[in-house]
Amino acid sequence: MGSALTSIVIPTVGRPSLRVLLEALATGSRRVTAPVVVVDDRPAGPPLGPDLADIGLETLRVLRAGGGGPARARNIGWRHTRTTWVSFLDDDVVPDADWYARLHDDLAGLGSDVAGSQGRVRVPLPDGRRPTDWERGTAGLADATWITADMSFRRDALAAVGGFDERFPRAFREDADLGLRVSRCQGRIVRGQRWITHPVRPSDDWASVRQQKGNADDFLMRRLHGRDWRARVHAPHGRRIRHLLTAGSGASSAAAAVLGHRRTAIVAALAWLVGTGELAWRRIASGPRDRDEVRRMLLTSAAIPFAATWHSASGLWRHRHAPPWRGVPDAVLFDRDGTLVHDVPYNGDPTLVRPVDGVREALDRLRATGVRVGVVTNQSGVGSGRITPGDVHAVNGRIDELLGPFDAWQVCPHDRNDGCTCRKPAPGMIKAACADLGVETSRCVVVGDIGSDLEAAEAAGARGVLVPTPATRTVEVEAAEQVCTDVTAAVDQILAGHW
Repeated sequence: MGSALTSIVIPTVGRPSLRVLLEALATGSRRVTAPVVVVDDRPAGPPLGPDLADIGLETLRVLRAGGGGPARARNIGWRHTRTTWVSFLDDDVVPDADWYARLHDDLAGLGSDVAGSQGRVRVPLPDGRRPTDWERGTAGLADATWITADMSFRRDALAAVGGFDERFPRAFREDADLGLRVSRCQGRIVRGQRWITHPVRPSDDWASVRQQKGNADDFLMRRLHGRDWRARVHAPHGRRIRHLLTAGSGASSAAAAVLGHRRTAIVAALAWLVGTGELAWRRIASGPRDRDEVRRMLLTSAAIPFAATWHSASGLWRHRHAPPWRGVPDAVLFDRDGTLVHDVPYNGDPTLVRPVDGVREALDRLRATGVRVGVVTNQSGVGSGRITPGDVHAVNGRIDELLGPFDAWQVCPHDRNDGCTCRKPAPGMIKAACADLGVETSRCVVVGDIGSDLEAAEAAGARGVLVPTPATRTVEVEAAEQVCTDVTAAVDQILAGHW
């Protein structure tokens, strides 16, 4: 598993199609040796793992996301991987029998200038009749740019841009946004030779109206990538202006009628009827034109302009000041004494270790998100002879029992006058921990309780967060760029992308 070229990450809301996908992977023409990470994004429900155990994928792992949306679920998935590439599949696609073999071939020959590889998508449509409006919408996925139904990225490229932007709450535009950020600064995205089938899922009468929520996401795209973002991702321009005029006419007609302006109400109503009728006919003309489809198109065409306009206005307001996405860091390193555990000067006794309240829960939240955690600690008592290296090892072992496991440990045993490059405020331990973890120091946060912790972070190129204690000097608090009341608050800020 450790030698696999890529991991496979599948966000899911527990659809039955997930089993079909996993069985296709398990029975393909080439045995899947890649880690397969299923991220359960249901807000609640029994664990999925036991229901999938009989499929026969030896590398399968199930994580829980808790309902944060597909962008967050994918982020949790890839952060738990360690392979060079990460390949994303949607839970309702069916890979071809040779998909895994072709995936390996697609990725193995790519140069360092390529950051992503897109698979090929087919959408089966019915024979003997024209497709419905819903079926035509799904068929558009076959030509979509950077669609995450089958998309692979270099893991270091994902880390560099912070992964998927979790402000996109649904499976819409989050793939185009990531593709733009990756291709802008990490490398090209190419199209591979592997194929998946994306069936048309069942829908109800009002699915097209609910889809209008995506208009809000379009305004986040415009804020982040400029007005020409559609051209760069080959996205159609849509009907937002027409929807606005139609909805405005309908609202004006109703207002004029209430105010007693009969002629204005009639003119506005006619304008609304023309706009609604034109939209309905465009959708009906391309479809099967049976009774159910015509009824559905008439009903939803009356509602869509109002829904689209509402969600557009909502997105314009909500995202008007949206900053670039940064995501969570790849690693968070903590000072030991005074930050993770209560400070006992020159402690060499494991029985005296007492974790700070809330620290274990905060660390577990980072781990659940896929953020790696480590410890960087000055232990000058070794250099001065107050404690032994064995004492430090015993205390660290106890901390690991209570708060671990940690992904990295860095200990400086030198006295303050030894002139080493590892003792904080020198950056040596932070650089060494990041090197051990394979992360860039710019994607690392250091949490500590005194100024030397933050000075070491700055010297290493990392971000420092101060969590003051009674031992913290006022001048250190005033000099810190980011101060939190405790470790829990610090982790809250980090997971919210404020670091």
